[in-house]
Amino acid sequence: MKELDLLKKDWQKEGNTFEQVSTNDIYVMIHKKSSSLVKWILIVSILEFLILNGISIFISSKEYDAFVIAHPIIKTLEIINYVVIFGFIILFYKNYKSISTLNSAKDLIKKILKTRKVVTYYIFWNIIFGGLTGTYVGLQGFNEGMKDANTNADVLDTSNIMVVLVFGLFLMGFIWCFYKLVYGTFLSRLSKNYNELKKIDL
Repeated sequence: MKELDLLKKDWQKEGNTFEQVSTNDIYVMIHKKSSSLVKWILIVSILEFLILNGISIFISSKEYDAFVIAHPIIKTLEIINYVVIFGFIILFYKNYKSISTLNSAKDLIKKILKTRKVVTYYIFWNIIFGGLTGTYVGLQGFNEGMKDANTNADVLDTSNIMVVLVFGLFLMGFIWCFYKLVYGTFLSRLSKNYNELKKIDL
């Protein structure tokens, strides 16, 4: 936010006669940056959806297709995830369109807060849903693998379940790191914009 600091210094040097212009310039700059950030959140979420689903289609195999057929709940979970993610993308688009037409600092503050909440919910959805789904798939895959190896084995004993649960926690941690890396910068910059807006008095 170096540009904002320079504007503030000029504001202080010139005194009250420059107050209105400086405040407006600061708001315009923050508005432009916020609109750009929300636009990139929208773009990245769409690319993420296309790339991840493209990869899943590319690495699909007959064995996995048979596994999904044997466990229809997996397909149901995939459909639910698609619907929810598509809903988030629509919300990102609406936030971008609304921010790009705002002309009030108070409205911009509210919209930034709303955007941050939506992105946070999006991240939590992917972490929780991805972790639980991955744990379920891992448990069922582990279960079937043990059955193939030894039909008399107790495939659902405590040690096996613990292994799968640890895998699920690891998966959730990996997803958290991924989204922290991808969306953390956007959230951090939106927070800076929010703090700068709170400092100016319109």
